Amino acid sequence: MPRIPWDQRNLLGRAERLATCTALKLSAAGRGFGELRVGEHLRICPQGYTCCTSEMEENLANRSQAELESSLRDSSRALQTMLATQLRGVDDHFQQLLNNSERVLQDTFPGAFGELYTQNAQAFGDLYTELRLYYHGANLHLEETLAEFWARLLEHLFRQLHPQLPLPDDYLDCLGKQAETLRPFGDAPRELRLRAPRAFVAARAFIQGLGVAGDVVRKVAQVPLSAECSRAVMRLVYCARCLGVPGARPCPDYCRNVLKGCLANQADLDAEWRNLLDSMVLITDKFWGPSGAENIISSIHVWLAEAINALQDNRDLLTAKVIQSCRNPKVNLQGSGPEEKPRQGKLVLQEKPSTGALEILVSEAKTQLRDVQDFWISLPGTLCSEKMAMSSASDDRCWNGMAKGRYLPEVMGDGLANQINNPEVEVDITKPDMTIRQQIMQLKIMTNRLRGAYGGNDVDFQDASDDGSGSGSGGGCLDDTCGRRVSKKSSSSRTPLTHTLPGLSEREGQKTSAASCPSPHTFLLLPLLTLVLAAARPRWR
Repeated sequence: MPRIPWDQRNLLGRAERLATCTALKLSAAGRGFGELRVGEHLRICPQGYTCCTSEMEENLANRSQAELESSLRDSSRALQTMLATQLRGVDDHFQQLLNNSERVLQDTFPGAFGELYTQNAQAFGDLYTELRLYYHGANLHLEETLAEFWARLLEHLFRQLHPQLPLPDDYLDCLGKQAETLRPFGDAPRELRLRAPRAFVAARAFIQGLGVAGDVVRKVAQVPLSAECSRAVMRLVYCARCLGVPGARPCPDYCRNVLKGCLANQADLDAEWRNLLDSMVLITDKFWGPSGAENIISSIHVWLAEAINALQDNRDLLTAKVIQSCRNPKVNLQGSGPEEKPRQGKLVLQEKPSTGALEILVSEAKTQLRDVQDFWISLPGTLCSEKMAMSSASDDRCWNGMAKGRYLPEVMGDGLANQINNPEVEVDITKPDMTIRQQIMQLKIMTNRLRGAYGGNDVDFQDASDDGSGSGSGGGCLDDTCGRRVSKKSSSSRTPLTHTLPGLSEREGQKTSAASCPSPHTFLLLPLLTLVLAAARPRWR
């Protein structure tokens, strides 16, 4: 390849370019650096005078791709961390509310109700177990679960209140059929049936939304760059150095066009991403007030105490109505208990006022969710301004991809469809990335669930992390049991089955159900990718 002849007119430019070539020689392996040559051998950079060999150009292309991918992961990792932190904070709070409610029940019910509680402690424990499983995404029908609990409790307590009466199964069946009319527990079952499902579905939908959002970010961060994108990034970042142009930083609009082309598919997440975050902010309205999630979840024991109080108060009237409807059972003269057991005491519990902790957590979450609404369409600008040594203005001194000078093409719009005329990256708008399309669908599914939860409806939730690949943060079940509903006719020893949730640890579910599905890991944060670059790393921070 011919040497450039000595030319007094280009002495200063040649000296500057040789200095750049020398610096480049120190930063990468190869031969021939420090000499300006005609660049017909270049495949990516403009084929003018260059100090890069083919090998050097290939090395720099690989480096520019790795640096951009690392920067994308850094941005995604920061978002994942924020979502995971919000998930843990709100999730821990709701779990603590339910744990505190059960703890108050265990501390106060034995002294107040005696055997009416102690002989049925398992039934109360099973109720809290199923409430936890439901909160964690179990495929349970909460109204049926509550109805079953009240039916079992009525049978057990009626037996205890009348130990002298033989109560065969058909008699108890009759008792159960009359329960809705007799209202043995007063208004507590009806009120809890109306309020608890709405409260729990709002709380768990918000947590699931955070988990799905984090899972989407993690999967999108793993989408590889296209070959055309890698070439365009090479021209953007390193070709100025190959041409020996010192201090030429990319023109802002040039940088944006390159990254809008590279991240066109990611930008198509924008609409559904915004819908999801808006729905998550909206569902928090269901956390407050007398029927809000915080008040209901923290007061389950209050409803249970009121129910047992009502049963004791209505005992005689209840017995008379049962005998009238179901016949008068014969007295068991061999019975060990007295005909009239002494009445147990009453327990009056007050709902505890909110500590304000949830308001602080939700306020912070809402602020941060609003802040990241434009994450996907702002990525090109963010990376150009924060990760690249971009020029401060589009002037005659910035690198436009060919030389130092003004960048004239207009900036493309966001998304795949707007890249048809992108002057810097060749984008096939007819072939969208399927991984990202799948994540768009998961965002839609979760948004529909949140909207249903806002209206009090429990839409069946499908694990958004299940993409059939066996990867992701969801644990997944080894058989088809996760998809089956738990029958309300099964006994209290049944093993409820759960869906795994992306980004949510089922700590309580693991403790209470050995047959539940494996719990998913908390967010699988991408490992930190450290690139040891040479001293001449020019454009990425």
